[in-house]
Amino acid sequence: MAKKSKKQQAGGTPATVALTAAGVPYTVHAYEHDPAHPSYGEEAAEAMGVSPDRVFKTLVADVDGALVVAVVPVAGSLDLKALATAVGGKRASMADPAAAERTTGYVRGGISPLGQRKKLPTVLDASAAAHTTICVSAGRRGLEVELSPSDLTDLTEAVAAPIGRA
Repeated sequence: MAKKSKKQQAGGTPATVALTAAGVPYTVHAYEHDPAHPSYGEEAAEAMGVSPDRVFKTLVADVDGALVVAVVPVAGSLDLKALATAVGGKRASMADPAAAERTTGYVRGGISPLGQRKKLPTVLDASAAAHTTICVSAGRRGLEVELSPSDLTDLTEAVAAPIGRA
C-alpha cells in the first residue's frame, strides 16, 4: 500500500489527511457512485471487485443517549444489542441521520470512522481481524480506503467485538 505525499493529501478528505498525518500505509480506491444503487457498501464492494466480507460500513448508533460508531462488514448487519454490550450500555438504536452527519462531518453513505469532526467511541466488528486489510469509507461516496484492521483500531481507539450479524 502506498503512502500519500503531502501534495496528494491536499485534495484529500479528513480521513485520508488523518491517515497521512499518522504515517499509516493505506490505499485509496475511487469508483463512480451510482445514486440509484440500493446499498452504498455493496456498491463499493462490487465496484472494487472486493469481497463484501472485507468491505466495512460505518454506522452511527445511539447507545443510552450517546453516539457510537459501529464498523461492520457490508455483507451483514449491525447487532444493536451486541453494540450496546460492547460499550457497556443497555439499549442501542440507529442514530438520527442528521445528528450522525452533523457530529461526524460526513454525509450518509460517506461516513468514515476516520477523521470525524467529533471523535466518537468506535467498535470494530471482530471479523475484521481475519483479514490482512479491510476497506472503509474514505469520507465521501465513491471513495474507499484500504488499511490494516490493526491500524484502523489504533487510529480510532476502537474496541473489537462481535457486533455484526450475517
